[in-house]
Amino acid sequence: MALPLFLQLSHRDTLSEKEKAELFALFSGERHFKAGEEIVREGARPRVSLLLTEGLAARFKVLEDGGRQIAALHVPGDFLDLHGFLLKVLAHGVLALSDCTLALVEHEALRKLTETSPHLARLLWLDTLIDASVHREWLVGMGRRKAIGQLAHLMCELYVRLKLVDRTDGMSFRLPVTQNELADVLGLSIVHVNRTLRSLRRRGVIRWEGERIHIDDWDGLAAIAEFDPVYLSLQKEPR
Repeated sequence: MALPLFLQLSHRDTLSEKEKAELFALFSGERHFKAGEEIVREGARPRVSLLLTEGLAARFKVLEDGGRQIAALHVPGDFLDLHGFLLKVLAHGVLALSDCTLALVEHEALRKLTETSPHLARLLWLDTLIDASVHREWLVGMGRRKAIGQLAHLMCELYVRLKLVDRTDGMSFRLPVTQNELADVLGLSIVHVNRTLRSLRRRGVIRWEGERIHIDDWDGLAAIAEFDPVYLSLQKEPR
């Protein structure tokens, strides 16, 4: 159940067999959620952290007027709420965008691991730092990039993150979201999202067919996005 997490971490540092066994021993069960189900409710005080092993999930906030902003997308190998271990109360909800499988880690087990395995503790810390780095890129995109650059950047990011955990097929990947949900990710109207998608198609860089995104011109897409993956910390080196 922890394989996507091992793939993520192994691209960034070397894990010993002992460390893999220690990580695997953390997980105490699985939960399954259908698309559209709320995984974690805003204001919850979780006693476990959840690792996404299959599917696509989103962190979100809902305003008083009913408007929703999706603040993060999670792919297999991502902890949905690792920071809840220390923050205690979650200030956002987590939603299953597709059918999802999640592995459970008791916070008490996490506490023991951080006390006995400093290297693994640093790697889990790295997980939360990468989360924060992605948030900064999204903030820059929403504040300063044109819509076409913002959408192109998201497509580049998702492709790289999914490739890391073997969830791509050539230059395509599954994106089981509606244009409404994509609008909530980008902070744009659905009309603007539709217009921006058409613009990317006309430029010949991507196609969206059913639930699959096909990247037909990576260099062109990356140029539109001004995409530099350094913020994803993909280099393998001692941590």
